[in-house]
Amino acid sequence: MADGIFHDFFGGLISGSAGVLVGHPFDTVKVQLQVQARGNSYKNVWDCIDTIKKQTWSKGFFRGLSWPMLSAGVINSVFFGSYNQILKVMGTSADKQHDHPDYLKIAIASGMAGVFQLIIACPIEVIKVVLQSQIPHGNNKGLKFYKGPIEGVVDIVKHRGFSGMFRGLSSQLPRDVIASSIYFTVFEFTSYEGNRHLKSVPHPVINFMAGGLAGVVSWATIVPFDVLKSRMQADVDKKLYHNFMDCVIKTYQEGGVKIFYRGIGVICLRGFPVNAVTLMVYAEYMKLFDAKFLP
Repeated sequence: MADGIFHDFFGGLISGSAGVLVGHPFDTVKVQLQVQARGNSYKNVWDCIDTIKKQTWSKGFFRGLSWPMLSAGVINSVFFGSYNQILKVMGTSADKQHDHPDYLKIAIASGMAGVFQLIIACPIEVIKVVLQSQIPHGNNKGLKFYKGPIEGVVDIVKHRGFSGMFRGLSSQLPRDVIASSIYFTVFEFTSYEGNRHLKSVPHPVINFMAGGLAGVVSWATIVPFDVLKSRMQADVDKKLYHNFMDCVIKTYQEGGVKIFYRGIGVICLRGFPVNAVTLMVYAEYMKLFDAKFLP
């Protein structure tokens, strides 16, 4: 039992960190595209990339990286651990899903696991988005900037209380629940069918492709919630949006329906390698220690 919990955590630490490292530059571009305002917008994706590139790596593409890197293992541990425990409560287990997948149970368990990890994930996202949104561009150069995550946390808690660290929860909750359900259902289906029909293909390759596909499908589905989350969390002082519905209305007024899909190309481009690497690394780690979670 203790060994299983340890491997859940350490496997999550390694795989989560690997995924964050691969995907953070894409994530920074995504956030910059999503939070740009009318009159201070980028001409296109390449204009955004070029602006970020002008900064040093630590202040540009990897701005805000330390916070999610340090927390990725904890979040993944909570998520994967909750997923396994919920499946057991429902009368099955993760390793049995590969013999007879019950996709309804998979969707429910992964969706509930997405709720549990929000306790840690939401504050992490708040700091990450705030730091990423502060990259100098246009008329935002005169705004207050945090030197790092600790300074950001202290300032937010001081002026907004601990509730400030959960800014955007109303949009992150549906985002993570829907994405998690779709992600694991697509992954389990693709992995199961791939291993059943493509026996000559190594399991790591199938896991890599299944994880990447699941990442793209799940992220593409929840882009509107992600846009709203980024906008609300970047506006941690509530100067632009009072609540979720206020953000929905003002965002729509700014650019219509298409603004809710801003950054979808970068999101899908990021979704494949991040999720492919995360699940492949986790699967191989768990297999190495005979702690079966994935095939």
